[in-house]
Formats: sequence, structure tokens, C-alpha cells
Amino acid sequence: MAIAWWQILLLTMLAFWMIIDQITVGILTNYPLLYGFVAGIIMGDVKTGLVVGATLQLMVLGVGTYGGASMPDFMTGAIIGTAYAVISGKGINFAIGLAIPVGLLMVQLDVLARFTNTFFLHRVDRYIEKGDTKRVARNIVYGVFPWGLSRAIPVFVMLLVGNSVVQKVVNAMPEWLSKGLTAAGGILPVVGIAILLRFLPTKRFISYLVIGFLAAAYLKIPMLGVALLGLALAIIYYKQSGHSASNDHDQHDTHKGGFENAIGEYED
Repeated sequence: MAIAWWQILLLTMLAFWMIIDQITVGILTNYPLLYGFVAGIIMGDVKTGLVVGATLQLMVLGVGTYGGASMPDFMTGAIIGTAYAVISGKGINFAIGLAIPVGLLMVQLDVLARFTNTFFLHRVDRYIEKGDTKRVARNIVYGVFPWGLSRAIPVFVMLLVGNSVVQKVVNAMPEWLSKGLTAAGGILPVVGIAILLRFLPTKRFISYLVIGFLAAAYLKIPMLGVALLGLALAIIYYKQSGHSASNDHDQHDTHKGGFENAIGEYED
């Protein structure tokens, strides 16, 4: 499939907005799933965008850029992966395997964007000392562009060559590399789930994990059914925990009241 010029333009604009959204208003925030969904709409294949985005979403759950640290930009990976999956026709696993190095590459460009932004930061400090509020505001706006361009330019270049070059690159790609990317794409969901389980109280709720695994692997219940089963178990646990906490509170009040009554009788 050939990619149209307006699709390249919209995906580039999405990449530019993506990082600005993360550090400001937070509409789509740090969710590859949502960016894959939007990219899928632009490319005319929402299912592919959702699958690519959801798989990459597993890789960033529990990960944050605390203290200004850079992390793999799988939002950009979701955009490129979705676009290349539709262009090349190689399938989801190939696209996911291709999106991972793109996300890792963005770490270096993220550092470059942060470094470039210090130029405008020093200008802001200088104009603050002079009391020039207009130039302070203007340089803050200028600081948006290193962030946005650090994502927009790579996406634009990758998509610009994607119309014909991608097909040639894919066709010329060695079989071992193509199979390797496909295998990596198949393994990544498992890695993402393993990372997620490290941040969850898995040992405490191991029985719920086993129930979900049995429902999905052996009973062949669809994902929506497994999600509804998990919701039902969560509600049951919540109600039981709340009832137990209420009983403990009532017992505490009873013991407290009995103790106060005993003290009162002693004083009389």
C-alpha cells in the first residue's frame, strides 16, 4: 500500500503534538495505545493501530520519566509501527519488532531535545532578570519546537521514504532479520506482562492470576470476558475488604466503649 502525502502530514503533526501533549495538557499523555489508535485511523486500519499500540503499552506500564530521565519513546514507535504495518503488509509482529528500535532511537533524540532547550532556558533567565516579560513568554514558546521537532523530523523522514523505499527495504531484508523481528514482536507482549507483574502485588493475588490464566488459556474465554471476570472478582474483593474493615472498626469502638465504661465505674 502506498502512503498518501496527507497521511504523512497528519502522522508528522501527531508526532509533533505527542511530546508537547505529554509535558503540558496531557490529552493522550504517555499511552502508545491511544497514539496507535489515532495512527490507525489516519492509515485506515484501526485494528492494526490498536494491536500495535496495545502491545507497546505493555512495555511502558509502571515506567515514568522521573527526575528528567529519558525512556524509550514507544509512542513514536506506535506511530511508525502502525504506518509500516499497513504500508509493508508484513503483519503485526513485524511492525512491533520494527517499532522497538524506533522507540529506543528516540531516547537519544529526547536527550538532544532537552540539551537544545537549555539555550532558551538561559534566555528566559536573562530576560527575567531584566524584567522583560514579553520575551520571557516568547522564549518559553520557542522551547516547544526542539521537543516537537525531535519527534516530527524522524517520523517525517521515515514516512517520506516509506512509499517506495520501505517496500524495497522489506523485500531486500534477509530472511533471518525478518524472522527475528517477527519473533521479537511475538515475545514482547510476554516481556511487557512480566514487567507489569513486577509492579503488582502478584504474590498476594496469585489466585486471581491463576483464574485469569485458566479462563484465557484453557476455557478460551475472549479478552472481554476475562476482563469482565476480573472486574467481578475485583468488586467482590472490594466489598469483602470494606465489610471486614467496617467490622474491625465496630469491634474497636466496642472495645473502646467497654474500656471507657470500666474506667467510669472505677472512678465512681
